Amino acid sequence: MLKANDPCWCRSGRKFKRCHKDEPGLRPGRIGPPRAVPADIAAPHYAATGGGSRRGEPMVKPPEVLAAMRRTGKLAAAILAETGAAVAPGVTTDELDRIAHEAHLRVGAYPSPLNYRGFPKSICTSVNEVICHGIPDDRPLVEGDIVNLDITTYAEGVHGDTNATFCVGRVDEGSRRLIQVTRECLERGIAAVGPGRPLSDIGRAIEEHATRHGFSVVRTFVGHGIGREFHAEPSVPHYYDPAADLRLEPGMTFTIEPMIAMGDPRERIWPDGWTAVTVDGLRCAQFEHTVAVTDDGVEVLTGP
Repeated sequence: MLKANDPCWCRSGRKFKRCHKDEPGLRPGRIGPPRAVPADIAAPHYAATGGGSRRGEPMVKPPEVLAAMRRTGKLAAAILAETGAAVAPGVTTDELDRIAHEAHLRVGAYPSPLNYRGFPKSICTSVNEVICHGIPDDRPLVEGDIVNLDITTYAEGVHGDTNATFCVGRVDEGSRRLIQVTRECLERGIAAVGPGRPLSDIGRAIEEHATRHGFSVVRTFVGHGIGREFHAEPSVPHYYDPAADLRLEPGMTFTIEPMIAMGDPRERIWPDGWTAVTVDGLRCAQFEHTVAVTDDGVEVLTGP
């Protein structure tokens, strides 16, 4: 979860278009106040200031950092599962934020999005045509919606980042197919990770699978390095980019988080400065894991 101008996530270099109030589609609801975190829970450096990630974190992590990331990744996965189980018609995205927030506090962890670059809530909730960075509010989910829950957890000095898209009640076949293909895109991207392989293999695998099924890949938002910092190098495009020629090494950690659209993959940004929606109003789905390159392949750090 990043602001649009973060160089680790926004690779296009172009300016974002903003939505007009008279455009059809999802409408923002009322956003409640940020939820409090007790002082005895260790918080990341930006929690009090509203800043962002610092640069300079090494891409290859030492064993003690990897061990902490495994444990934190498991926490994030459990919180995602708990929050996802509450998705149902009539539930507001703010209620989902509350569930995730309280789940973090129970295990002594900090919800990483909270006050990251001023983000006002503890998770991102992206409904229907929202590509990413949706802010939880008082709009109830309705039968037939789809919603992505993006959970990032900070514990033991490191972050674990994961997300998944959920059906709200009975969903049309096209949306179910979009969700299934997006999940498969993540699986294929993970399978393309291994020592000595170029970073571009990840995007190639994702893009080939998405386009084969008639969907498009969002290009503006990409995966990112992660560890002690929420966002770090490398950037991980979800489409084939021959310039992404970094050779993967054991100990590298990053997210793979493809956003797959039914139609036009370009975005507009709501006036809140965060919520990215598809320009044509068609739906988008996303799945994400934090992974580590190993000596012989890849380890999913945010698996169940």
